[in-house]
Amino acid sequence: MLRSLWTAASGMKAQQTNVDTIAHNLANINTTGYKTEKVEFQSLLYQTIQGTSYDSEGDVKPIPAQVGLGVKSGAITSQFRQGNLLTTEGAFDFCIDGEGFFQVQLPDGSIGYTRNGSLKMSVDTDGMTLATSEGYPVLDTNGEKITVGMNYNTALLEFDSSGNLMYPDETNNMQRIGIQIGLVQFNNPSGLFKVSDSLFKESEASGVPREEWTDGELIPSSVLQGYLEGSNVQAADEMVNLIIAQRAYEMNSKAITASDEMLQQANNLRG
Repeated sequence: MLRSLWTAASGMKAQQTNVDTIAHNLANINTTGYKTEKVEFQSLLYQTIQGTSYDSEGDVKPIPAQVGLGVKSGAITSQFRQGNLLTTEGAFDFCIDGEGFFQVQLPDGSIGYTRNGSLKMSVDTDGMTLATSEGYPVLDTNGEKITVGMNYNTALLEFDSSGNLMYPDETNNMQRIGIQIGLVQFNNPSGLFKVSDSLFKESEASGVPREEWTDGELIPSSVLQGYLEGSNVQAADEMVNLIIAQRAYEMNSKAITASDEMLQQANNLRG
């Protein structure tokens, strides 16, 4: 009986993690560039009640007797499929069409990665810098902040599909000014370490960032100005998953109740 109590308790704990993840997905249904997360379950150890045994004829029985000891949350995986393109017409709203990530410089000097292209031009001592809403500077292909002088009219700045910064010359023809947004890709983006503000950090599981502008084996992403990438959370799917998780949690709690009642009956036996 005690085995069933612990097994059902592990199921309740795993489903609670599932519900927490679903709630997080629903909470971020309107978060720019958010990638839906999914809990992956794994069975726990098995207890062998009867191993290799033989029948009356001396033949090996084909199936051993093993009892599982429950379930655990093995991983919470981000689904990096493309979100919907949302038209904003914002001068510094960008959507990445592809597998790339923006690079941003964090306050501690490390580099973060994001798909959230809601950017702004901030004024600092060096001029005007392209940055996230939190003020983290976006980096170019040289690992430097994307900064232009105060003499530039930000209303005339444009970016092409490769992320090259462009500005009109004396004849109003758009010309590249030698600055390009540095997009990178990862062999295993699901292995990125999640931090706040829609940011990721490199980890051993993700591998090192691969530069799109130098790595010929990568399919380059496109940068679309005036668009944002919406969350790829599907509300209907999440609601169905929530109902399933709730029912699974309820059934595990009933298994605990049944095991407790059986223990009470065993304790009440009289010799």
